[in-house]
Amino acid sequence: MKDYERYDGLGLADLVKTRAVTAKELLTAAVARIEARNPAVNAVVNRMYDRAEATIAAGLPPGPFAGVPYLLKDLGVYYTGTVTSSGSAFFRDAIADHDSEIVARLKRAGLVILGKTNTSEFGLSTSVEPKLFGPTRNPWNLEFSAGGSSGGAAAAVASGMLPVAHATDGGGSIRIPASCCGLFGLKPTRARTPLGPDFGEGWSGMGVGHAVTRSVRDSAALLDATAGPDVGDPYWAPPPGGPYLAEVGVDPGRLRIAFTTKAWSGHPVDADCVAAVLASAKLCESLGHCVAEASPFIDEELHNKARRVVIGANTRTTLEARGKALGREPRPDDVETFTWAAAESGRELTASDYAGAIRVLHQVGRVVGRFFTRYDVLLTPTMCEPPYKLGVLSMSGNDPQTYLQALLGTIAFTSLFNTAGNPAMSVPLHWSASGLPVGVQFAAPFGDEATLLRLGSQLEAARPWVDRRPPRH
Repeated sequence: MKDYERYDGLGLADLVKTRAVTAKELLTAAVARIEARNPAVNAVVNRMYDRAEATIAAGLPPGPFAGVPYLLKDLGVYYTGTVTSSGSAFFRDAIADHDSEIVARLKRAGLVILGKTNTSEFGLSTSVEPKLFGPTRNPWNLEFSAGGSSGGAAAAVASGMLPVAHATDGGGSIRIPASCCGLFGLKPTRARTPLGPDFGEGWSGMGVGHAVTRSVRDSAALLDATAGPDVGDPYWAPPPGGPYLAEVGVDPGRLRIAFTTKAWSGHPVDADCVAAVLASAKLCESLGHCVAEASPFIDEELHNKARRVVIGANTRTTLEARGKALGREPRPDDVETFTWAAAESGRELTASDYAGAIRVLHQVGRVVGRFFTRYDVLLTPTMCEPPYKLGVLSMSGNDPQTYLQALLGTIAFTSLFNTAGNPAMSVPLHWSASGLPVGVQFAAPFGDEATLLRLGSQLEAARPWVDRRPPRH
């Protein structure tokens, strides 16, 4: 299939449905591109080609993505008989004996899962540079990061291996790699997609799973295929008013769009990221929306401290559970430098520290909720800077302060909406003078992915990005 890369996921599914191609031909096309391009970008770390062939041979369900190749992130989800390493040598032989619910739903949608993508250890860094598999490189410039922690997924899609890939987001891990790689990345509302049967929530409700895609409609259709509560979920997102795919192309009306270029942390924002927001605000105004500069007031020092408490506690719990499975105590050399530091902070915390942190996070959510009673959408940079060079966000470094400042610069705009649970999307509307993608973020009220999908498809039509492709390496 020489024109394989012209199509998004739904486009490939249509080819299969009309028998213009077979699922096996699509698989062959994806495998050929992985084998040709992965040595340069290091996006795929677990090849499951035999399983994919067996899936096709057994007969695919008539789902919306029947026959479309798909990659799972090597973190947070299980596929029977395969390793989920979470980017860590400590889990390098952790083989699942069941499918996660979201994997079962992806299979029912007809997706052909042929591998797993690289991630930072436990998803803790916003650049994918694990010791276990090595760094994932940005297809736009191999010296730069593809973002994280879903950087492997974003690099795979950006380099043309396939049009869609699974991703997760606990502080920006869908939107940041989408921004770095010139893709569309939607983080759904808290609990929109299931984490069962193994988890009720991720990082105390901050984590959620979805995808990185080239097209807005693929993101919408994937959400239709995976959204909804699972048996035993502790809570779930408000039901949508109808199919998400039906929102694509619908006139969003005259939206009240607030914008800001100032990070709540006070972190400096690069001129390219500021320019991206200002140009996007003008574009929205030209499309008939009411645009004004405004932002919720967030005590970011208190917010970040609370997030670190929750993440440290969860990291320690993860290490202890793995140690119990192995019959020994976790050791510093089991994980990377900054992973161990996070786990140690978690070990030193008290129950009241954790309860206090949850209270802060909930208060932040109230502030964001009140802000969206006055505005329909908030526009910000996705990141404070264009993609970093590889090495800056390595979790094996020896300068924790430099690492932390760089990390906070990547999540300064994204993590707020993990805390509050609101849906948010990174849209590829800008490129730097050096040719690197610079995404802009749009966030909406809790439960309102529909507005984002309407606006996203309007922006996609006004400033198409699908034909902007990185150089072939």
